[in-house]
Amino acid sequence: MKKMTSLTNALAAASLLASLNAYAQLKVEISGVGSNQIPVAVAAFADEGVAPAQVSAVIKADLERSGMFKIIDAGVINNPNDVDYSQWKSRGANAIVVGTVSKLANGGFDVRYKLHDTIKATKLSQMDQTTSVNEVRLSAHKIADDVYEKLTGVRGAFATRVAYVTQQGRQYRLVVADSDGENELPALISNEPIISPSWSPDGNKVAYVSFEQKKPVVYVQNLVTRARTVVANEKGSNSAPSWSPDGSKVAVALSKTGNTQIFIANADGSGIRRISNSSGIDTEPQFSADGQYIYFTSDRSGGPQIYRMSANGGEAKRVTFSGSYNISPRISSDGNTLAYISRRDGGNFQLFVLDLASGQEQRLSDTTSDESPSFAPNGKYLLYATVSGGRKSLAVVSVDGRVKQRLTIQAGNIKEPTWGPFMK
Repeated sequence: MKKMTSLTNALAAASLLASLNAYAQLKVEISGVGSNQIPVAVAAFADEGVAPAQVSAVIKADLERSGMFKIIDAGVINNPNDVDYSQWKSRGANAIVVGTVSKLANGGFDVRYKLHDTIKATKLSQMDQTTSVNEVRLSAHKIADDVYEKLTGVRGAFATRVAYVTQQGRQYRLVVADSDGENELPALISNEPIISPSWSPDGNKVAYVSFEQKKPVVYVQNLVTRARTVVANEKGSNSAPSWSPDGSKVAVALSKTGNTQIFIANADGSGIRRISNSSGIDTEPQFSADGQYIYFTSDRSGGPQIYRMSANGGEAKRVTFSGSYNISPRISSDGNTLAYISRRDGGNFQLFVLDLASGQEQRLSDTTSDESPSFAPNGKYLLYATVSGGRKSLAVVSVDGRVKQRLTIQAGNIKEPTWGPFMK
């Protein structure tokens, strides 16, 4: 059965930053667009040159990457309060984004933005943010999130983070970055494999599997303090950690009783208890969004399929029936969509989604070696690992399959992705 994903060992900050130089930022390539793109004009923010990042450029890139918007360059509008609605309506814009950036005495910045509806000739939204030098890009992502939500009705996920594992030679590292691949920070590094990263609901911790003890052990790593806790170091294999929605528990797959089964532990590693009980292999547990159920992979029917059971254990019900090999379940935040990897068409591993209400299945990828799917916190996109040009890379696809992105690095392989939660 395919292995699932995680992370590992902390080193001194200087060593981490030095070794990161061998890697490049994520390169993002976009293809495909949404079925009904919304035309939006984005103006250069007045005086944005005083900031270390061009706010309007970040906003444009975010909106373009989503595939939901057709961007119209609005040039510079120095007075955000003086917008000619008829002019922008005649240029085909349904909305226009304007704003200003000013430097503060303390070295920070005041970033202000307004979103205008040109059709109704009214202001839709505004946001004023005081930000530090290091968080100008984050302010821009938050503005893009607001535009996305006001124009689509769905919360934006640009101001979130992703984590993934890079491998070059024998060196493995867990990297945390903004959702657009910028601001990469090496969180963990090891000469042993790092697999199965899983974000905590508050975005401050990651559970992972490290092989540094020459066997798989589950840890929880605090990304702020770098402190880490052993969650599972039982006899045999310890793998596939997944957080409960409230962050108090971690589901894991352990082989300490023989065949691998599903267990739940407190986030500090205490109180481990078994919840699955089959004669086969039960692994890759994932909590439902309400915390009531566990989705998992099991070969109890003869081949790997996805099942669901109560988070307290008990009877398991099979969920996937198409195809003979379905693994790596991930459930959307609204609980309506299941994503997974299925082996079809002569051995190709591809990304599928299943509408749990209708039972309708859809293949989202056209690659052949997919693994490790992860939903964006708004449920509208999926991040996954694949193989492109003979190298392991990442990809993003919208849940309707229309918008696709490919994410690569200059050196080495990139894999084991996980999309972080909405930030508080």
